Amino acid sequence: MYKMAKESFTFIDLFAGIGGMRIAFEKSGGRCVFSSEWNKFSQQTYEANFGDVPDGDITKIKAKDIPNHDILVGGFPCQPFSIAGVSSKKALGRKHGFEDETQGTLFFDIVRIIREKKPRAFLLENVKNLKSHDKGNTFRVIMKKLREDLGYDVHYKIVDASSVVPQHRERIFIVGFRKPMDFEFPKLADKRPKLKDVLEKKVDGKYTLTDGTWKALQRHKENARKKGNGFGYSMADMDSIAKTLSARYYKDGAEILIPQGKKNPRRLTPRECARIMGFPEKFKIPVSDSQAYRQFGNAVVVPVVKEIAKSITYAVKNNKTRKTIADYA
Repeated sequence: MYKMAKESFTFIDLFAGIGGMRIAFEKSGGRCVFSSEWNKFSQQTYEANFGDVPDGDITKIKAKDIPNHDILVGGFPCQPFSIAGVSSKKALGRKHGFEDETQGTLFFDIVRIIREKKPRAFLLENVKNLKSHDKGNTFRVIMKKLREDLGYDVHYKIVDASSVVPQHRERIFIVGFRKPMDFEFPKLADKRPKLKDVLEKKVDGKYTLTDGTWKALQRHKENARKKGNGFGYSMADMDSIAKTLSARYYKDGAEILIPQGKKNPRRLTPRECARIMGFPEKFKIPVSDSQAYRQFGNAVVVPVVKEIAKSITYAVKNNKTRKTIADYA
């Protein structure tokens, strides 16, 4: 359980995953009054760390039944909009973006909850590709819904977490206020993180790639090279930052492999994944390695959200309103 700052506002945690947003907003003085997450394994991790089980499928929860709250936070599913997600769905002949009936339309559940509850502010997170998906049409729909239909003052920015964690990870953050606010995204302190600083001293041999997996990855990379593309495994630089950790990491660890001299390279351990996502050391990992990789690959970078949460709550607490053209009419 995490010790909160002195409580000063309430929030709800939608598409909660394993609670990265919750940690950040509790550190800023918030009290979570409702959470929702459909995945049973993520629910297990959430319960182990926060002491309560999130409600399930948000599409089946009536907006009026959700407690009133000051701030709504949610990292709505990104697979319909991510580059990898779009590519895989196209390859399978499946729909993507808002046409993805299982995940793409979940944004509209956020809309119906905001419309019903009218929180003072919200924070939404998604992949960088959300802004360019479908030639920008998807993002235009989102902005229209939030700004014109709901009437919120909306700000957005693509943030790379590599200044605070040793990982290149770009995500778009969308912040909205019920009334115009003098808000700016925080400038992250450049801590110059290095991958070697988060690695465990002793690592179980099970994380070393088997000969079969290692040979398969080498073949795949060579075939990709012959075809003229850059797909394949990535050997990490210990004195730099890692590539983006994804939910597919459990398959073979290809995007972040740790060199081990003459031995086959190894995957990151789940605890190392937690560290490059900025989760605290005391964060409990009660699930299998495969589930942990999926969970951290889908999570938010906690220190990034923590800084954004500070800026949002500062604006709300201090009522830092901004004059609009209408004020001068």
